[in-house]
Amino acid sequence: MAANAERKEYPISMRLPEADIAIIDRAAGLRGRSRTEFVREAAVRAAEDVLMENRPIRMGAEAFAHFMAALSGPAEPIPELVELARRPAPWEPGYVAKR
Repeated sequence: MAANAERKEYPISMRLPEADIAIIDRAAGLRGRSRTEFVREAAVRAAEDVLMENRPIRMGAEAFAHFMAALSGPAEPIPELVELARRPAPWEPGYVAKR
């Protein structure tokens, strides 16, 4: 390898209990992924979630006023969500599977 070549991958080593490995392997198999692919994807997704939770949203005064007006205004029901909320859950009497 050339002295100035950049590394494109970095190893990460973890010690996990057997039960954790078993559940990870089972989930990875259901997704058709290797353990490494599954753990990498899950870790990256979790990291992205944390970064998005802590990312400030910047907007001008006028945009902020519109945003606050939208939040303060009356909610409008969405007919599909109202119907969904009124349906019995699969474990409740009267449940009928939708096709």
